[in-house]
Amino acid sequence: MTVGNTLKSNTEFCALKLNPLLVRTLSELGFNKMTPIQKEALPLILDGKDILAQAKTGSGKTAAFGLGILDHLDVKRFRVQSLILCPTRELADQVAKELRRFARGIHNIKILTLCGGVAIGPQIGSLEHGAHIIVGTPGRILDHLNKGRLNLDNVKQFVLDEADRMLEMGFTDALDDINRFMPSVKQTLLFSATFPESVAQIARDSMNNPVSVKIEDQQNSLSIEQTFYSVTDSETRQTAVKTLLLQEQPESAVVFCNTKRETQEMADYLEVVGFNVKALHGDLDQRQRDQALALFSLKCITILVATDVAARGLDIDSLDLVVNYQLAHDPDTHIHRIGRTGRAGEKGAALSLVGPKDETKLALLEERIGIQTLCPIPKDNLPNHSVCQASMSCIRIEAGKKQKLRPGDILGALTAGKDISGKNVGKIQIHDIWAYVAVERALAKLALEKINNGKMKGKSFHARIMS
Repeated sequence: MTVGNTLKSNTEFCALKLNPLLVRTLSELGFNKMTPIQKEALPLILDGKDILAQAKTGSGKTAAFGLGILDHLDVKRFRVQSLILCPTRELADQVAKELRRFARGIHNIKILTLCGGVAIGPQIGSLEHGAHIIVGTPGRILDHLNKGRLNLDNVKQFVLDEADRMLEMGFTDALDDINRFMPSVKQTLLFSATFPESVAQIARDSMNNPVSVKIEDQQNSLSIEQTFYSVTDSETRQTAVKTLLLQEQPESAVVFCNTKRETQEMADYLEVVGFNVKALHGDLDQRQRDQALALFSLKCITILVATDVAARGLDIDSLDLVVNYQLAHDPDTHIHRIGRTGRAGEKGAALSLVGPKDETKLALLEERIGIQTLCPIPKDNLPNHSVCQASMSCIRIEAGKKQKLRPGDILGALTAGKDISGKNVGKIQIHDIWAYVAVERALAKLALEKINNGKMKGKSFHARIMS
């Protein structure tokens, strides 16, 4: 059975047989009308169907499966009733954060995040106190299961988010092993931006008559301007990226590479020529990944160079430009990449470099989006074009949620007196043991002095400038 994109006239959440407390919370959060993936998938989820859903990041899929899970939850039964697997810690944290927002109107729901890259001790302590919903990465979940610290005997719903990336990252065996710890009768919800044969095989092996939901991405042809450029070799690609970034002057851009090595080399090159840039790939440790993501989301760097896997789950408000250093391996991934720009009705731009060995990739892409003209790279004669620098500087404070630090504490410390006002301060992120705050670059040193010499929560905390 397949559900297409024909939308009914009523797209409001209140039209669904959804817990009224969830509907009220959605209204308070400003969620009134469903996105296409929510409109098609959520009624099926509420009806208990297994679904195989294809939708890109930013389409609202977390709300689609999250609301379904929360609606079915028996709060009085303090057992793990739902398991959500994600390919990366960043995506798992993002999913858990969204679920907690939706669940805030229902008392005593406990959502626990279990991911690698962080200390396992606190997770063991949390597991001893139980949870209703577990969100995590396959490796860490399997570790807890094998050590007998996690019990999935009462799971009623199992979600695989970004299934294609989990398989690309080599989690196939781990997924099979995790599935053996759960009841054979359960609702399985599989979400994926692309559907290679490996994903289809999981569906055949572990799902019960799944309903396919595919949301075609209509925005690409409407709001994203694509340009393809001809290059000859890797050196030409690097200088081409520099030239295009100087020409476009984006305040926020992602450069996609196909390998970890290319990603780091490209980031190093752009840093040498003066860009505010960070790399994001699988060889970085968790602290480096967290720092890169924080700097980018706080707009303290302008360029993020990333692999597809590392970039999954990026929570980006607005992105001016996507550059494909290499064409993606398949059209679905290409469309998923460029879909990160031009969101929410804004215009976006995607620039792709095409080399002599890319004929097959380009042909497959042209079948999907139509014939594309290859343009020459603009001449690198832009003496008047300086590198677009980030307007904000990032300060990291060595305190976070565990010290009960809140954004208001940081803002209050910075705006004490009249030398820094609220408009000079950008986004603030609070993590477990540290916090990040964006401040106008010209005021960064003053802001640092205020934090290091002042107090928050009656205590002194050390801080340093990250960018």
